Amino acid sequence: MKKIEAIIKPFKLDEVRDALSEIGIGGMTVSEVEGYGRQNGNGELHRAGEYGSDMLPKVKLEIVLTDTQVQPVLKAIVSAARTGKIGDGKVFVTRIREAVRIRTEEKGAGAL
Repeated sequence: MKKIEAIIKPFKLDEVRDALSEIGIGGMTVSEVEGYGRQNGNGELHRAGEYGSDMLPKVKLEIVLTDTQVQPVLKAIVSAARTGKIGDGKVFVTRIREAVRIRTEEKGAGAL
């Protein structure tokens, strides 16, 4: 099993969610986060106005999935989130050693 964490621009969330839904990914955790990278916290234009603080609003997606789902999910996220401008975000993939569904106590991939 793997965990994908993607940091994307907030206005790209619906497009990413739709792209993931099209390939059969029906669950994820979404958090509103702030941060900066190469943008150095410089303001950026967004349809809601310009941001000008040291930290920029982003959205963090977390998805745990089977190893065979990783490449299609990466492709869907990158394709849907890309604007071609600085600050599009990053995607990280890590190994998950164990998963347990609390309700049924299923373990491993069955818990997903």
